[in-house]
Amino acid sequence: MELSLVNAAGRQVIERYAAAGFRISGIIYAGPVLVFPDRTIVWEEAAMTAESLAPVAAHGDVELLLLGFGRRMSPVPAELRAALKAGGIAVDGMDTGAACRTYNVLLAEDRRVAAALLPPI
Repeated sequence: MELSLVNAAGRQVIERYAAAGFRISGIIYAGPVLVFPDRTIVWEEAAMTAESLAPVAAHGDVELLLLGFGRRMSPVPAELRAALKAGGIAVDGMDTGAACRTYNVLLAEDRRVAAALLPPI
């Protein structure tokens, strides 16, 4: 799905998402990704665990993490929510399309946001 773009010069804007992956700021990524305002990385160990989301905590400038669970929303595991909260990061889980759109809006508002996205398959 093609998304409306927001004015975010020099930032990682999610432009498109599909079952095959994502287009973020003109670059195509196959599979899961972690998106930060300043960079996007391939999410090698795509699992909703504190260990696989360690790059988010290591980034050091995230106050809200959006989890894109694919086609359907799923509850955020309590252990993961607690681990992120301990690091000062709030978390919100939703389907991937909603996570992409919400990320772009919050990015445009200069919020300290990141997104962990699974393709909607």
